[in-house]
Amino acid sequence: MIAHIKNRMVLWVLALLILLNVGYLVYNVTQQPNTTAMMISLLSLGLLLGATLVYLLAQDKKAATPTLVKESSHTIMESMQKVFKIVTAEGHFSEIYDYAETRRLFSFIPTTKKALVVIKGKAQLGFDFSKCKWEINENKREVKLVEFPPPEVLSLETDYQYYNIEEQFYNLFSKEDLARIQADGKQQMLQAVEKSHLPAVAADQIQVVLKELLHARDWQLVNAHLITQSPKQITQQSLQG
Repeated sequence: MIAHIKNRMVLWVLALLILLNVGYLVYNVTQQPNTTAMMISLLSLGLLLGATLVYLLAQDKKAATPTLVKESSHTIMESMQKVFKIVTAEGHFSEIYDYAETRRLFSFIPTTKKALVVIKGKAQLGFDFSKCKWEINENKREVKLVEFPPPEVLSLETDYQYYNIEEQFYNLFSKEDLARIQADGKQQMLQAVEKSHLPAVAADQIQVVLKELLHARDWQLVNAHLITQSPKQITQQSLQG
C-alpha cells in the first residue's frame, strides 16, 4: 500500500513538472520569444518525458515479475484388485455433436442457445477373462469354450472442442449444461464404438491369440465360434440399453 502511494506521488510530481515546462514554453513563444530559453524548456521537457517513460517501464517490468506459487497434492489409493483383462483392438473416433436448447422468456419470447462440439476419442476394446467359462480335456488336449463374453470398451478417452457457441445474456451456458453435453456426447460415442467394426476386430484378434497359444503346446480350441458370435451380443446389449 505504501509503495502504491509512493508511485502515485512520483507520477504527480513528474506530471506537474511537465505542465510547468509546457506553460513556460508557451509563455516564451507568445510573450517574449527567446531562442535560448525555448531550447532549455524543450530540453527540460524532453528529459522529464524520458524520465516518466523510464519510470513507467520500470514499474511495468516490476509488475510483470512472476510471483512464487506453491502447490501441494496428496494422492490416496482407495482400492486395488486383480483383473484379467486383455486389450485386443484400438480405434480412434470423431463425432460432431450439435446441441441446441430453446426456452421461453416470460412464457412467450423464445430464446435459444447453441453449441457445436467436436468430440475426438480413443477407444480400447478387449475381454474380461474372469467372465469366461471353459472345460479342459487333458486326454484329448482340448480347451472347450462353454461361455465367452462379448468384447468390452475397457478404455475411452475423449477430448472436447467447442465451436459456434451462441447464447444470450438471459440464456447462458452453465456448468451443468457443459457437463450434460460432455456426458451425452461420450454416451453417443460409446454407442458408435459398439456399433462399429471394432468389436469384430477385437474378437478376431483374441481368437488368433488363443489358437496360437494352444497350438504352440499341441492343444486345440473347441467352440471357437462362440468368440466369433460375441460381437453380436455387444450390439444387442447396446441397442437394449
